[in-house]
Amino acid sequence: MIISGSIKETRNQVKEWKKQGLSVGLVPTMGYLHEGHKSLIERARKENDKVCVSIFVNPMQFGPNEDLDSYPRDLERDSKICEEAGVDLIFHPEVEEMYGPNFCGFVDMHTLPEKLCGASRPVHFRGVQTVVSKLFHIMPADRAYFGQKDAQQLAIIRRMVIDLDFDIEIIGCPIIREEDGLAKSSRNTYLSAEERAQAVILNQSLEEAMKAIEAGEKDAAKIKSIITDKLNTCPLAKIDYVEVVSFDTIQPIEKVEGAVLIAIAVYIGSTRLIDNRILM
Repeated sequence: MIISGSIKETRNQVKEWKKQGLSVGLVPTMGYLHEGHKSLIERARKENDKVCVSIFVNPMQFGPNEDLDSYPRDLERDSKICEEAGVDLIFHPEVEEMYGPNFCGFVDMHTLPEKLCGASRPVHFRGVQTVVSKLFHIMPADRAYFGQKDAQQLAIIRRMVIDLDFDIEIIGCPIIREEDGLAKSSRNTYLSAEERAQAVILNQSLEEAMKAIEAGEKDAAKIKSIITDKLNTCPLAKIDYVEVVSFDTIQPIEKVEGAVLIAIAVYIGSTRLIDNRILM
């Protein structure tokens, strides 16, 4: 397994594989890998000859007073997970390698980033689009794999690929959960024992919404109320948002029909967690 912090070296290696007629899968991450990331790598391993994983905590997608400095990092641990999962190349650049002197170029879009997480994290998705665009150029893969836990990110990346004519297939992969239903996240490590116990309320609230939908409820406002009422039973939960939107446009809808994203963001103590359900 190759570990490189060099854009030039990484690009040359991927191009060499492509010259040999080999297919390449890319899994972009910020590291501190868990079972969710591993599931993306395993999917990429099944569908490609070579697998690349990027490990880069991207400062551009963190706003003021967010957790850039405290975000967990452990390259040695991540490297072991990648090697065991059959990764061929880890791209692990320094910030100075990704954003050189006088860097001033960005990738952004209207509409999709403005709701949900974008409302409370206004610079976040510009940073995501910029770094992912760079990764697609550095590692010209055939396919890139993203988890559905970050559903708004997945929708934005798919739209970006269409709008900017990237020659890559975007594959969304299911959320991986703990045994009690909590979506796996690197930020779960921030939770105290009491907070961790109460964090299951996110998945439980979505489960209640799904039961209502399966029973025939189509009114988006009622679905939001079901989720909100359940979340409000948790003493440590502070709601950032509860939304029912079109998965294609990330705009609010009145009825649950077609491609729908039910998305929530909740602070458990000081830790902001997200979860969702996607209906197609």
